[in-house]
Amino acid sequence: MTVAERSTKKRDPAHPEGVEVSIVMPCLNEAETLAACIEKAQRAIDGGGLSAEIVVADNGSDDGSQVIARELGARVVEVKRKGYGSALIGGVEAARGRFIVMGDADDSYDFAAIGPFVEKLLEGFELVVGNRFQGGIEPGAMPWSHRWIGNPFLTRISRIFFHAPVGDTHCGLRGFTKDAFERMRLRATGMEFASEMVIKASLKGMRIVEVPVVLHPDGRSRPPHLRTWRDGWRHLRFMLLFSPRWLFLYPGLALLLVGATLSALLVAGPIWVAGVRLDIHTLLVAGFGALLGYQLVLFAVFTKIFAIREGFHPPHPVLERLFRYITLEVGLLAGTLMALGGLVALVVAVASWQSVGFGNLNHHARGDPGGGAARPGHADDLRELLHQHPRDRPGLTYEREPAGSLSSRGAEARRCSLSRCLDFRNVCARHVDEPQACCGTAGVNPACPPRPSRQGGPRSRPPATCGRR
Repeated sequence: MTVAERSTKKRDPAHPEGVEVSIVMPCLNEAETLAACIEKAQRAIDGGGLSAEIVVADNGSDDGSQVIARELGARVVEVKRKGYGSALIGGVEAARGRFIVMGDADDSYDFAAIGPFVEKLLEGFELVVGNRFQGGIEPGAMPWSHRWIGNPFLTRISRIFFHAPVGDTHCGLRGFTKDAFERMRLRATGMEFASEMVIKASLKGMRIVEVPVVLHPDGRSRPPHLRTWRDGWRHLRFMLLFSPRWLFLYPGLALLLVGATLSALLVAGPIWVAGVRLDIHTLLVAGFGALLGYQLVLFAVFTKIFAIREGFHPPHPVLERLFRYITLEVGLLAGTLMALGGLVALVVAVASWQSVGFGNLNHHARGDPGGGAARPGHADDLRELLHQHPRDRPGLTYEREPAGSLSSRGAEARRCSLSRCLDFRNVCARHVDEPQACCGTAGVNPACPPRPSRQGGPRSRPPATCGRR
């Protein structure tokens, strides 16, 4: 989204020209329909006895639109910066009226029916938005994707995110006071200008009301300037960027909550959820999720503070109360305490690692007193076996069976299969006596270990035949 430059020139609030209403039309090659729009606006001025002017904000037309406007008595304002929003900002800034009524110059809106807009402005409303869904949409006036998907979806988001009391956020016919326009400080240069106006008026607590309007088919023979996907995305992007709560805060809180909860559960040991074992890798992902969520929450707070200080958002009472107590000194003290806490935790972790010889810290796989006794057939027992030399495995001894017996040959095959697991450091989740299920039987290591046993007795070396094939 680009940002338009705003004029710093001050205007006389007394409006010496005596103009009360300014009708502003953005124009880019609207020669086919501009005359009809100006004539309808003139009928509304005459019929309502209004002290008004018609301003055509031309955005670089090359079809003679400027000549048509001047011949019909409209005032033409040249706006060099391209874009729907740029044209309207330039036209409104040049307007002399206390009230502004803006509408597209494609003859899709009836400028002769602007009387209700002026009436609502005279009643004290600061923004009057047309509602095409209440007034009616003539056949062929709006594509079905805009009518049933785009407009309802984006309008619903504006109501949820910003509590905008509007049922048609993107209606091009609307009225507002010049003072409200100055306070909104509109900057969007594209089609998202319409969303920005409603959003900022809602955030600033302005008085907003809707007026039913009828949408007529576009009177031009060429395609409209509006691009469905490009401009729809620009509207959605603007809403997300203007709402740090939905873009950063709520996703961050969700990540932080899920990550912290999973981390707290997995610190004590592996858990099973719906038949799935969650262990150390899940703990790692949960930790990263909690960290990312925490960063998103902080970013949401910083974005909100920036938006308030730049005038995009109104002051937040909770943040104002917090800032009375959260000062630079308080932040430095809290940061120092957290740094010291992290340093202490790091020292404790290194000391715990040193106590096991800077080896495996997974107590649940070692059968340590704090992690529970090792159980035959448990996947953690095999994991430990696969990462230690046979002679260094505490609590395990080896049996020698009579040479040449069937059981001895079977045990030899199992031992040689297990040696392949050891050689390639594969982790098998099955019983130690069934390594073929994960390692296979092809290929052996001459240094394969004998079959481990839990019954005690002297350790034995593997048979001399192991590794020959």
